[in-house]
Amino acid sequence: MQQGIRDIIDSQRIFFNSGATRDLKFRKQKLHSLLKVILKREDDILQALHKDLKKHPFEAFGSEITTLQMELKHVLRNLDEWAQPETVDTPLVHWPAKSRILREPLGLVLIFSPWNYPFLLSLAPVVSAVAAGNCCVVKPSEFSEHTSALVADLVREVFEPCHVTVIQGEGSVLGPQLLEQPLFNHVFFTGSPAVGREVMQLAAKHLIPVTLELGGKSPAIVEADAYISQAARRIVWGKFWNAGQTCIAPDYVLVHKSRYDEFVKEAQRFIQLFYGADPLKSNSYGRIIHSRHLRKVASYIAEGELLSGGKVEEADLYIEPTLIKVNGFDKEVMKNEIFGPVLPVLTFENSDEVFSAVAKNPNPLALYVFTSKKSLKNQYLTNIRFGGGGINMPLLHFVTVDMPLEGIGTSGTGNYHGRYSFETFSHRKSIIISPNFPDVRLKYPPFPALKGLIGWLIRKL
Repeated sequence: MQQGIRDIIDSQRIFFNSGATRDLKFRKQKLHSLLKVILKREDDILQALHKDLKKHPFEAFGSEITTLQMELKHVLRNLDEWAQPETVDTPLVHWPAKSRILREPLGLVLIFSPWNYPFLLSLAPVVSAVAAGNCCVVKPSEFSEHTSALVADLVREVFEPCHVTVIQGEGSVLGPQLLEQPLFNHVFFTGSPAVGREVMQLAAKHLIPVTLELGGKSPAIVEADAYISQAARRIVWGKFWNAGQTCIAPDYVLVHKSRYDEFVKEAQRFIQLFYGADPLKSNSYGRIIHSRHLRKVASYIAEGELLSGGKVEEADLYIEPTLIKVNGFDKEVMKNEIFGPVLPVLTFENSDEVFSAVAKNPNPLALYVFTSKKSLKNQYLTNIRFGGGGINMPLLHFVTVDMPLEGIGTSGTGNYHGRYSFETFSHRKSIIISPNFPDVRLKYPPFPALKGLIGWLIRKL
């Protein structure tokens, strides 16, 4: 490990051990300062996101800046309450003791953030970790270089390096270096399942707890009774937001066979309505992060019957919003998370076919069901394992601060957002407080011989 990085980590350990971060007033001051800096630097943030992903200002505000501001304000409103000792019931058998749960910071937290929402997903975990009283090292993606550099600049403006710092560089090199020794008390990773496995393996060597926010093939199920025009509009919006580079985007559509033609026609219509006859010229449509990812996503287009789009301009990192018809799960496009603007459409005739299809890529991060029938909603919500999702609307559960974002199985472990983030970065210390007097003698040896009576009494208490 580079000596400079090791010095920063050592300084954070010293600072954390000083107890400075445990002070609630100090935590809130830093979070207020961060909020002010974000408001002051909004134009810089928008420019950085446009340079990296060609995000329209409205999209950048809606998905990154405003979402982070909402999270910050929510934390500041509720932090005093969250940090209070929690009183819990004490069994009568322990009378006259009282029981408390204390929330304490974990210590040093390592945060790996991705390139697709490089501002939000770098700083949202920082907000929660600081709120819980921790020190942080943030490793942003090297692929979103302009936004990552700006995040580092903002962090320097608000925090001392001994409290929060950003370390930049190639993830495949820095990641193992940062995890090769037991320097951190928690690791928070957002990214692909493949890299998440590597992070977990490295952290496991030192028994470092890990939160993984990953992904997977998230299906959208369009039932026969769905409002097709509305379903198509919302799925197109959710899929092609950020040029499809969203972990909870609909990855493929399962549409009832009786509504397939209508759905495709409406999806084609809304693509043109949103982005024009030539999306290359639309300032509302983003770009792919780099050429390697573009070539991977573009390779999926030929694996299905082209229904709409399909144009690729590698020099401009552009893939046209694309619909393809797919008949099975034997191609790579239906085995891997696409993470780009290619949307496969498949058909089904009954719910058993839906369950079988989703089981090909189990444990998706998100699931979206388009139906008006309560029985169908409950059937899918109950019988499919997935992280979170929506009925008749994609994506919105992510920006609801009172609900956790949480994967399941291969789509992640652990959760965050709002209070759930505070809990993720806190240790819950259970304490039972027993007074010196009275001191019930019954629990001490020598034990009484009334076995049946004592057992009955303990069970009743």
